[in-house]
Amino acid sequence: MWTRMKKYLIFDVDGTLWDSTPVVSRGWSRAVSETEDCDVQITPEVLRQEFGQPMDVIADHLFGGITEQEKRQALLDKCCLYEHELLEENRADLSYPGMRDCMERLAKEYQLYIVSNCQCGYIELVMEKNHLTHLIRDFECFGNTGTCKGETIRILMERNGIAAEEAVYIGDTKGDQEAAQKAGIAFIFAAYGFGKVDGADAVIREFAGLEQAVTAM
Repeated sequence: MWTRMKKYLIFDVDGTLWDSTPVVSRGWSRAVSETEDCDVQITPEVLRQEFGQPMDVIADHLFGGITEQEKRQALLDKCCLYEHELLEENRADLSYPGMRDCMERLAKEYQLYIVSNCQCGYIELVMEKNHLTHLIRDFECFGNTGTCKGETIRILMERNGIAAEEAVYIGDTKGDQEAAQKAGIAFIFAAYGFGKVDGADAVIREFAGLEQAVTAM
């Protein structure tokens, strides 16, 4: 099906470029500890099961015991605030092995983009912490669009004149695969990430495998 050479690589973030859950879980746990009537345990494993979904869906799953929507949103906002602060302070490398060098090489042959279901400001932080800002042509997120990832991908594609047959989305969850299908583009499954996927157009077991996978499409 996908016979035309790919020119545009669109990346998911969590579970694809890096794993920030050890740091993020500390921020979210702090926010929960400061909230009445909420005793959910936030661990890296819990977040790995949730990441990839829109932020409001994650809040519904984790904080559904808070019946008032405004209070649930307030808790989510506090989680994101503490998460951002801790990630800003973090000096450890959270990226997957070989990611940065591979992205540098890929940027010489392809145009690189990011689409995530995250809040506003998160992608900018990811690019800054991983020294990717100069490599990424454009990005979009749920925090800006308020819609599903498939539609968010389409928004970015339309804005940049990206043809579907020349694009591929790289992600690590079933939701990422469904988003790529909705956007009408190929999907490469990052099997080292958080989720499980069947029927991807290609599979990579480590980030460095992406170069060969894209070339073969």
